[in-house]
Amino acid sequence: MQGINRYKADLRDFHFLLFEQFGLDELLGKAPFADWGVEECRLVLDEVYRFACEVTGPLNSVGDAHGCRFEDGKVFVAPGFKEAWDKIYEAGWSTLTAPENIGGQDAPHTLGVLTQEMIGGSNTSFSMYPSLSLGAAEVIGHFGTDRQRKLYASRMTDGTFGGTMCLTEPHAGSDVGSSATKATKNEDGTYSIKGTKIYISGGDHDMTENVVHLVLARVEGAPPGTKGLSLFVVPKIRIQEDGSLGEPNDVITASIEHKMGIKASSTCALQFGEDDNCIGELVGEVEHKGMHQMFRMMNFARISVGIQGLSVASSAYLNAVEYARDRKQGSHITQFKDPTAPRVPIIEHPNVRKMLLDMKAKVEGVRALVVKLALHQDRVHVLSGQDDEQAAYHQGQVDLLTPLVKAYGSDQGFEVCASAIQVFGGAGYLRDHPVEQYCRDAKIFSIYEGTNAIQALDLVGRKLGQAGGKNTQAFLADVQKFIDAHREHTSLGSEVQALQKAHEAVAGCVMQFLSWFQAGKMEQIPLAAENFLGMMSELAIGWLLLEQAVIAETKATDVSDTHPDKAFYAGKTFAAQYFARNILPAVVSAARVLTREDSSANDIPSEAFGSV
Repeated sequence: MQGINRYKADLRDFHFLLFEQFGLDELLGKAPFADWGVEECRLVLDEVYRFACEVTGPLNSVGDAHGCRFEDGKVFVAPGFKEAWDKIYEAGWSTLTAPENIGGQDAPHTLGVLTQEMIGGSNTSFSMYPSLSLGAAEVIGHFGTDRQRKLYASRMTDGTFGGTMCLTEPHAGSDVGSSATKATKNEDGTYSIKGTKIYISGGDHDMTENVVHLVLARVEGAPPGTKGLSLFVVPKIRIQEDGSLGEPNDVITASIEHKMGIKASSTCALQFGEDDNCIGELVGEVEHKGMHQMFRMMNFARISVGIQGLSVASSAYLNAVEYARDRKQGSHITQFKDPTAPRVPIIEHPNVRKMLLDMKAKVEGVRALVVKLALHQDRVHVLSGQDDEQAAYHQGQVDLLTPLVKAYGSDQGFEVCASAIQVFGGAGYLRDHPVEQYCRDAKIFSIYEGTNAIQALDLVGRKLGQAGGKNTQAFLADVQKFIDAHREHTSLGSEVQALQKAHEAVAGCVMQFLSWFQAGKMEQIPLAAENFLGMMSELAIGWLLLEQAVIAETKATDVSDTHPDKAFYAGKTFAAQYFARNILPAVVSAARVLTREDSSANDIPSEAFGSV
């Protein structure tokens, strides 16, 4: 069954990021990317976009309408999904950045995040299945034994098996340390697993012959909290040493959730060991390393969620632009008193233009932040073992930017989709257009893989002080270096000054958090953490957008007025100016609010919230 493709992407912006702003070409053609060149990257972008428009995009509304079907303890995906699964693995698009030792292509992450954006934006529900399988396979590939890589990971990267991560439990929610799932060691070295996990994305489906679960559980006698957790490979169907499938492994799908969005992604409640016959094996060979191992997948997933937010926001924005150019309504503002004035496309109305420019700046800014993080990942890959000091710097920036990408990317994903509905007006609220589905799908992004409040606490509680604060200092120094180089820029000088003020505000708030920690004012920190994450994200995006504008103004001088790049480069300048003039001043204001130490949310008695 096929629907209509509504997905849109701006490949010109992708090319700009890779080869004009971030210089991916400097890393290509030599280890570890010896097999990758500029033309190969361009070809991949073209082909993945074609795949998104022809294969996954037309299934987006189909999946939303049909959802998943749960019958007799089994999950059946939406029509067309199985065929799309086979095609994406045949094409190799789901394993571009996977390591070669588990069957991947070891492509640059900077290329991978953009292909991930296209697949996710065209069909968020579908994209989650191969993405989670890859994340689980990479955990096994990195921490597992050679046998586990061969038996499990390689089949999870070629599409034979699916994969999941199982953390959440009914009583615990985000409090993973309260996990009650038990693992009892058997004489043969395996473990008997018993417990319940909920909200498991892709927990069961009929696209593969098996699903391999990574399950956090506590071995008997292990210490309480997250330090006592271990990670286990638990296949739905047992796998024999020769690779053939054995008997069912006492993994029961109890139910699937009925959701606001991403309806074609099966969200399952799983029962492990209900009949005391569920067997798992430790990932690797050491107990109590579960959270350390799982964090590799969680960080992968958190970045992916930020990309999900970007992916639907981008398509929502581009659909809104197309609609605004086509839809005629009202006269131009300069002729509002003339009842005979011709109707104009709504893109001519100032309030619509402001909404579109706001969306453009945020979409392109978040995308730049995502690619910046991915470039740091690629440089870690290049420099590890060659220049460990520089590799540590780049890894530190990956760690620092991950909560920003996840939280700000997912928040703005929803906000941009809501703005797109506003551009469409009443039509946007109807299923005739894709933006209402984008908005419903996007709401979950700020919740799963750690709510955005948790991301903010991770940022201020762990990441700001990581490496003795060196990572934060390096980030602030990178922004300051740009400011110092361009504060006297002919056309962007005032915007760079706005960036300087935002930089000073963020740096001051970093010190404010440090003083709260030192003074033991712990209750103040959660009240301010989310606002600070937004401030730091907007500082980073303001920097990257202004960097784009500087590049664009230089490039534009060599382009004729009739060339499409003239308008493209102008768009970069206007987006940066808008963000600097309208968003960065709010960073300064937010810093003033933060340092006032308002505690009214903590001080109000619970009874004062109202009686129910």
